[in-house]
Amino acid sequence: MTYVVTEACIRCKYMDCVEVCPVDCFYEGSNMLVIHPDECIDCGVCEPECPPEAIVPDTDPVAETWLELNRDYSEKWPNITRKGTSPEDAETYKDMEGKYEKFFSEDPGDGS
Repeated sequence: MTYVVTEACIRCKYMDCVEVCPVDCFYEGSNMLVIHPDECIDCGVCEPECPPEAIVPDTDPVAETWLELNRDYSEKWPNITRKGTSPEDAETYKDMEGKYEKFFSEDPGDGS
C-alpha cells in the first residue's frame, strides 16, 4: 500500500506533509506535490498533516484515478525534502472542485 496525492493539492501545495515524511518520497510540480508510490513506506504520517485532505491511501476509491499520475510525475519532477512556501492564495482554492481540469500543470517545481 502507498499514499496518493489527489487534485485537492492543486493550487494549494501547503507542504506540511513534506516536513513529516521519513523517507522523502514527495516530488514537486509547479502547483502540486505527488508521492512516489515505490518509495512510500505506508507510514501514514503525511495524511493528517494535509490541510485540504489531498492525501489518501491507495485503498481509497478516489486514489485509483491519481495513482498513475503520482507515479508518472514522481519520475519527472524534483524531489522535495523541506517545506517550502505555499501559494499566497492557497486558501482560495482549498475546497474548490474540478481543479485538475482547470489548473493542473505538468511543469516541475523548483525542488526547494
